[in-house]
Amino acid sequence: MFSIFTAACVAQFKPSSPSMADVQDDRKELEDFTRPPKWIPFPTTITFRLFEVLKLFDAETTGKGDTDTHPSDLYRFEKSLQLWDAIVVRSCWELETDFLNLLKELHNKPVIPTGQLPPVAFAYNNEDDHDHDEASWKPIKKWLDKQETGTVVYVAFGSEANPSPEEVKEIALGLELSGLPFFWVLRSTIDQLPDGFEDRTKGRGVVWKSWAPQVKILAHDSVGGFSSHGGWSSVVEAITFQRPIILLTFLADQGWNARILEERKMGYVIPRNENDGSFSRDSVAESVRLVVMEEAGQVYRENVKKMKGVFGDQERQDRYIDEFLSFLITNKNILLSRKPIG
Repeated sequence: MFSIFTAACVAQFKPSSPSMADVQDDRKELEDFTRPPKWIPFPTTITFRLFEVLKLFDAETTGKGDTDTHPSDLYRFEKSLQLWDAIVVRSCWELETDFLNLLKELHNKPVIPTGQLPPVAFAYNNEDDHDHDEASWKPIKKWLDKQETGTVVYVAFGSEANPSPEEVKEIALGLELSGLPFFWVLRSTIDQLPDGFEDRTKGRGVVWKSWAPQVKILAHDSVGGFSSHGGWSSVVEAITFQRPIILLTFLADQGWNARILEERKMGYVIPRNENDGSFSRDSVAESVRLVVMEEAGQVYRENVKKMKGVFGDQERQDRYIDEFLSFLITNKNILLSRKPIG
């Protein structure tokens, strides 16, 4: 089983080890998912906030058991953990020592981290004239080149997150209030921007209305922070290029990812209402200024710098892949002898 989720996320699911057969998942109400499960033996804040749970679960997805017409994702994931011979996780020992060791205990099977699978060198070579995204990159690079080093807030929430009209408005006005230059990739709900916003921020900010080469943008020296949804691929890219993260989660595992970054002081979560997830333009402005410019945000910048030495070390990350391949070769006879599951 290859999990695109981190070890901390996988550890949220019920253990499958025979030695833990008596351990029951006592999380029955949605509010129960705002605290760590009882099989995590050490202190952690990696859990959902209430508004994240409310977005994630509905009547169908709380169902459990083989007889469900549409078993929940939670049930399906837990069943997978029981059936597979090994768990492969997009993670590294330097980031998640405790959780990687815990997974071995919870499931009584090999746990192999693949490293963080960072973007490879050719993907962010700004001088590569043959790159397929050159037409998009040239005007973006031209604008970024005019900005001061480490001052630009890059804003992108992935392809699946869809901020509501009210959220788009508050993000926009927050960026305006911050006074910082920004590059915002907003491929939908353009008509929901506040009246006059683009005119008032012309020159200082860009609202980019199509696909953008995120890795190249993050690699540019003018970028000082990344306002992100917390998808792990985006997190890896940000840390690879030493960009602290201002987090605004929307769905799936993003809440867990945000807590991981919060615990390690590499990302700052924009303050939100616990029940409905709403936030204000003031909280957006204060958050981006804190992380990118203010002395109080230095801890985030420093910690991301330290972890860049892990995420951005290609040789170190390649060794994780080599170890994974070695595991597959060593165990190929066992793995090939298994009957298909289905």
